Amino acid sequence: MKTTWPKLNQVILVIIMAYFVLTAAAGFLPPFFAIFVTTQVAGAGVASVGIAITVYWATKSVIQLFVARFIDKNHGEIDDFYFMIIGGFLNAAFISLYYFATGIAHVYLLQFLLGMADAMVIPPFYAIFTRHIDKGKEGFEWSLFSSFSVGAGSALGGVLGGVLGTVVGFRAVFPIVGILTGIATIMLVFLKPYILPKVRPGGARIFIEK
Repeated sequence: MKTTWPKLNQVILVIIMAYFVLTAAAGFLPPFFAIFVTTQVAGAGVASVGIAITVYWATKSVIQLFVARFIDKNHGEIDDFYFMIIGGFLNAAFISLYYFATGIAHVYLLQFLLGMADAMVIPPFYAIFTRHIDKGKEGFEWSLFSSFSVGAGSALGGVLGGVLGTVVGFRAVFPIVGILTGIATIMLVFLKPYILPKVRPGGARIFIEK
């Protein structure tokens, strides 16, 4: 029996491809981040790596709740879109700045800034994906997102990050990650024609404010 793959709408396709690039870029870092911090950052030790990771996740986890509440209250997707794009470019800039990090204070500051940037990206990212998912294909499209965008992206990023870290050095990998993150964000810009305008709270009718 011939198996046919469901067709994806443009929004889902763009998000899946962009998140693949984004995840692959982020996947460059885990193979060497701890080694980079402990060997190339003054005053850093193993405990510093743990603190740096905690700073990022604590910042992102708290701030994204407020971002999510804000975009939920402002009906429509224009605010979601701009939060996502601005956050993506900030992420690209902040991760690139790791090239210049020489002290542990730099690492903590950049982890805080990256947490804020990602907090701007994740809530609108998932919100837009959820709103545009094809009816009757929810399981497949979420699974494709998990398997391809997250799974394959992380796998590819892990092996490339390890190889690049060995070939060009740990510090030089950060600008590469920043460039790839910027490319992924540019891909998301192509969602603009499909972004929903303002809607009346509690109603399904769409209207555009002038």
